[in-house]
Amino acid sequence: MIIQLFILQIQEVLPEGNGTLSLLTLLTKGGYMMIPLVLLWIAAIYIFFERILVIRHASKTPENFQNDIRSKVHLGLINEAKLICSEVDTPIARMIEKGILKIGSSMNTIEASIENIGKIELNKLEKNLSLLATISGAAPMIGFLGTVTGMIQAFIAIAQEEGAVSPKLLSSGIYEAMITTAAGLFVGIIAYLGYNYLVTRVQKLVHNMEFMSIDFIELLQEPKK
Repeated sequence: MIIQLFILQIQEVLPEGNGTLSLLTLLTKGGYMMIPLVLLWIAAIYIFFERILVIRHASKTPENFQNDIRSKVHLGLINEAKLICSEVDTPIARMIEKGILKIGSSMNTIEASIENIGKIELNKLEKNLSLLATISGAAPMIGFLGTVTGMIQAFIAIAQEEGAVSPKLLSSGIYEAMITTAAGLFVGIIAYLGYNYLVTRVQKLVHNMEFMSIDFIELLQEPKK
């Protein structure tokens, strides 16, 4: 929907033939700088949806997971508690499982082990997010570069024109150059919004991971009944 609105807005100011331009024609009018912009757009879309699936899967901790672990540890059923963790493929389960494996060690050792697993899981969740942030900044700059090179080519053509400069020649050179700016800003804005949305989702999951790990440490410190 956003792409369609973007194209329609440009079509309104780019009358050609019957007054419309196809998407492919519009992209080709931006020159060679449209190639990296299209590649960045594809990369941004791929990273966004791939991360969405990863984060959504990582957030699917069973509703009774915490209570099941608590009851098994209280009863001293350590192997059964480890089995519950091994059946759940989430960062939280892997952190708790590491803590269970360290039961019998000092609390500092258990906390350090859980924290190390948490850092590893966080790195997995943040994979390629920095690349998405780079795309959000690089795409507009590539668009501006395309505009500058396009304007240079337009003025060279004007300088080589004998006699009066055709307004059509001037306007066509300018709007073709501006297409790259519009495309670069479009890709950059989408990548920027996607990056911030993913960061928010990761932070929410990290907060849940910290809560669960603290609860597990407190569980181990509770007096035996």
